[in-house]
Amino acid sequence: MNSVEIRRFVDTDWNGSGHGDEHGREQGVDEHGHGGDGHGLWEVWHEVVAAGESYDNDPASTEQQARSHWLLPPPFEVWVAVEDGDVLGTYKVGPNKGRLGDHVANASFMVSTRARGRGVGRALGEHCLDRARELGFAAMQFNAVVSTNTTAVKLWHSLGFTIVGTIPDGFRSTRHGLVDFHIMYRRL
Repeated sequence: MNSVEIRRFVDTDWNGSGHGDEHGREQGVDEHGHGGDGHGLWEVWHEVVAAGESYDNDPASTEQQARSHWLLPPPFEVWVAVEDGDVLGTYKVGPNKGRLGDHVANASFMVSTRARGRGVGRALGEHCLDRARELGFAAMQFNAVVSTNTTAVKLWHSLGFTIVGTIPDGFRSTRHGLVDFHIMYRRL
């Protein structure tokens, strides 16, 4: 984990190191985000969503749909965990609700299978909590943590989150069928 850097997303991170030209346009990348030089955010996004186990997006989402979902305009921010030019994971953070609820942050996280078990998810979570505090949020809420994503549930508990509600059968897991969504919360 020592060589992993967490930094703000830049457009060339979408397809990985060496895939963007000087203007951040993609080059030499297949429909799954694979290219010759590195792994990008699109590859991580595609891998996680296509698995159908933690995000309710269509597993067959296109790259443009992925961009529209993940790369939200300000006040949202996107951060990436990068090692040797490879994007290993990402998070986005911003207000959970509109004006009268914008003091509570919301965040979403993805970690590639290439990086699982290495502390990347924890590092992203800790970084995100610090960043949310810097942005002035009073609390953070996750609206839909899939109950069978036990690694995430355990991580969020260890970082001070509690389950404040559960939506029975709120998610159609490709592996487990209907499973619950947890709403998780913590003060900052």
